[in-house]
This record gives sequence, structure tokens and C-alpha cells, in this order.
Amino acid sequence: MTTPLPKAELHLHIEGTLEPELALALAARNGVELPYRSADELRAAYSFRDLQSFLDLYYALTAVLRTEQDFTDLADAYLARAARQGVRHAEIFFDPQAHTARGVDIHTVVAGLGRALDAAGERHGISTRLILSFLRDLSVQSALETLESARPYFGTLITAVGLDSAEAGNPPAKFQEVFALAREAGLRCVAHAGEEGPPEYVWEALDLLGVERIDHGIRSLEDGKLVERLRREQVPLTVCPLSNVRLRCVDRLEDHPLPRMLDAGLLVTVNSDDPSYFGGYVEDNFRAVTAALGLGEEQRRMLAANSFRAAFLDEPARAAYLAEVEAHRFG
Repeated sequence: MTTPLPKAELHLHIEGTLEPELALALAARNGVELPYRSADELRAAYSFRDLQSFLDLYYALTAVLRTEQDFTDLADAYLARAARQGVRHAEIFFDPQAHTARGVDIHTVVAGLGRALDAAGERHGISTRLILSFLRDLSVQSALETLESARPYFGTLITAVGLDSAEAGNPPAKFQEVFALAREAGLRCVAHAGEEGPPEYVWEALDLLGVERIDHGIRSLEDGKLVERLRREQVPLTVCPLSNVRLRCVDRLEDHPLPRMLDAGLLVTVNSDDPSYFGGYVEDNFRAVTAALGLGEEQRRMLAANSFRAAFLDEPARAAYLAEVEAHRFG
């Protein structure tokens, strides 16, 4: 089997790595009843009409995550798969509000994830960062309370904040105060924008939230002035091709705008989003777009290099990872 390109993964929701087998095992461990008799039956439920229908199942399955050990097992399972897919650095989203709403304390979540992330270098050869994501379909007050509850972990376990969940009708502007406080606390900022939402949401994320990366951003191509800004400022876009197809943002992988984004000089990266639900981890996404879009070796090398350029790394680590990409030989 061909050795995967070394890469960073920058758009990965840890809850979205919950494979059916682990979901059922955790349900049994915690006495949670799921309406599925087997992993195959649960996997068959992973069929979505749009973002909201995916989110409905996604949040329902979080019910199996109850203890620190559950979150450790979830993160360690992802890191093991990621290592096999060539991931050398991972910046991982988690959704604390999806857990605190069920009575699971944020400290349980962060401690459990942190235990796996602290061991990731030794166990899997992967450096990590943790990004606290706010659910944009909940209130600003809920986000403010979540930010404050996570304050003990700022700068140690939590590196950045993000914004995710149902985009339509939930513009970034709603969270301007939250992101201002996060920046004051020294956290980096990213946000989902321009997936289902319009290019205006990308402008808002940049200008009102002060984000350094745009997660998704595929609809940016609808606005020529925005494309020029993204190119000029080299704002990273964390694109998730298989996710875009599964959630009907793009009809077919062959129609994906990734080549146009590269041709426009945008700093694009390829990621897996919620790989358990969307049919593939990050190397699976690389291979899928290579086959569907005819990407050449240098385009793939550029995408891998972009992932490290866009990552929240110190310069010596970034240089070392970029050297790994340059030294890679395609089979």
C-alpha cells in the first residue's frame, strides 16, 4: 500500500469520529439504549438529506459519551486511524454544549480528551491542538457561559475557539462578543462559514469575529472580491470534500470546486470533518479527490504543505513538517 502523504488535519470534529462499533460498545458500557441492533444497522442510518438531518443523528449518538474514559477512548481511536492516514498534526474540534446539555460536565469532556491528546505524540506520532467550538444555533449567553467554564484550560489544553453546527440563519455576527472575549484571553479563532451559508458569512467571520481560518468556505467562489481578499491575505480554508457531497452542498465529487480554489491561488487544505458519518478519513478524502478531480502529485503535495502552513504550529515544528512533505515520494 502506498505510504500516505504527511499532513495536518485542521477540520475534524471528535464527536464525528464515533464509529458504529464504538458507539454500541459505549452504549453497552453506560447502559444507554440505542434503537440499533448492530453496527451495520447503525451504519445504514448514516444517510442524510442535508446538514440538519446529519446533525439530528450526530447529536443523538453523543448520548453514549458519559465519562472521562469514553472521551479518551473516542479520541484515541481517532488518533490511531489518523496516524495510519499520514496525519502528523491534528487540530481537533469538540462541542462542549452538546455534552453539558446532557448533564456531562465540561471538565469530564476536556479531561478525557486531554488524556488521549497528551499521549498522542508517544502513542501515535501526532502533535495536537484542541479547539472549543460553539454551537451557533444556541444562544450567545450559552456560548459565553461555555467560554467562561473552559477558562481553566486556556493555553494548556485549549488553543482556539470555533463556530459550528447549523449555519443557515445563524450568522457569525451573532457571536461577535464571544469571539472578542476569546481573543482577549489569548485564544486563536476559526469559524465555519460559506458551507451552506452565503459568502457574506465569510466576510462576517473575518471582519467581525477576527478569525484566522475559515472552515469550509466553498461558497466564497460566488464573490469575486472575497476570493481576491482570501488570495491576497492567504486566509486558510479547511475544505472537506466527502462531507460536502454527503451533505448535498456539492452534487458530485467530480463537481467539487477544489481545483478552482487552487487555481485561484487560495490556501486550501483537505480534511475529513466527521469521517465516521461521511465515508472517509483524511487520506480517504485525498484519494477520492485525486481520482475524481484528476489531481497531480504537485497539487497533492501543495495541499499537504498548505495544511502545515495553516496550522497553529511554532515555526521550527512547521519547518520540520514541511520538510517531511517535500521529502515524500509518491508510490
